Amino acid sequence: MRIHLYLLIAASFFVTQIWAQEKTEVKPIKGGTFVPLYGVDGAAVYIPEFLLDEHLVTNQQYLDFVKKYPKWQKQNVIKLFADDGYLRQWKNDTTLGENMLPNAPVTTISWYAAKEYCACQGKRLASMNEWEYAAMASETKANAQKDSLFNQRIVSSYEKPKTATLPIKSTYKNYYGIWDMHGLVWEWTSDFNSVLISGESRKDGETDRQLFCAAGSVNATDLMNYAAFMRYAFRGSIKANYCIQNLGFRCAKSIKK
Repeated sequence: MRIHLYLLIAASFFVTQIWAQEKTEVKPIKGGTFVPLYGVDGAAVYIPEFLLDEHLVTNQQYLDFVKKYPKWQKQNVIKLFADDGYLRQWKNDTTLGENMLPNAPVTTISWYAAKEYCACQGKRLASMNEWEYAAMASETKANAQKDSLFNQRIVSSYEKPKTATLPIKSTYKNYYGIWDMHGLVWEWTSDFNSVLISGESRKDGETDRQLFCAAGSVNATDLMNYAAFMRYAFRGSIKANYCIQNLGFRCAKSIKK
C-alpha cells in the first residue's frame, strides 16, 4: 500500500516536471490585410507576418515564472501594477489553489504582469489588430469572417460564461494551428483599448493614456459583427491593473526580416 502511494506521488511529480519544462510552440501567422471592426472609414489594415503562441499561458507556466521572478508573486506585486484580485484563487505565492488545473489558462493577471511575462520569454503581447486578424481563422479558413456558421458558433460561445477551469486545447485549433481563440477566456492585447480615445492620437498628449481609462469612442465599421463588438466593448471597459477571473493571455513575437 505504502509502495503504491510512493509510486503515485513520484509519477505525479514526474508529470508536473515534464509540463513545467515544456516550451510553448509558436505558430507563424501569415501576413495580410483585414478590416477591423473599429477603424477609419472602413480602411483595411495590413498585418505583417508574426508568430503567436499555440495556446494560452497556463497556471503551471505562470507559477514557474513567479518562482523565478519573485517580484510578481502574490504578496510582492506592486499594487500600482495589479489590483487586489491578482492571483486571488492561488493558495499562496508559490502554490496553486485547490482544484486548479496546472494546464488551465492562468487568469487574474494584470496587463502589466502579462506584458512582463512575455518579455521574459523574449516575446510580447500581440497587438489588438494582430489578435483579431489571427482570430478570423476557422479550422479550415484563414479568413472565416463571412462564414455564418463560424460566426454564430463564436457568438454562442460568448453567451456562455467564460471559464478558466477548463484546460487549454478545450475548444478548437484554427487554420494556423492556434488553440482556443474563442470560447475559453478573454485575452489581453498590448493595446487592448486603444480605439477608445478622445480624438486624434497627435492631440492626446499623455503617453499610453488609453491603457488606464476609456474616453469616448469612434464609429464602428461593421455593427453586424456582434462577436467582435463584444470583444472591443470588453477591452474598453477594463484598465491595465485589472485582474479578472476570465481574462488570460498568450504571447506573440515579431519576425525579423
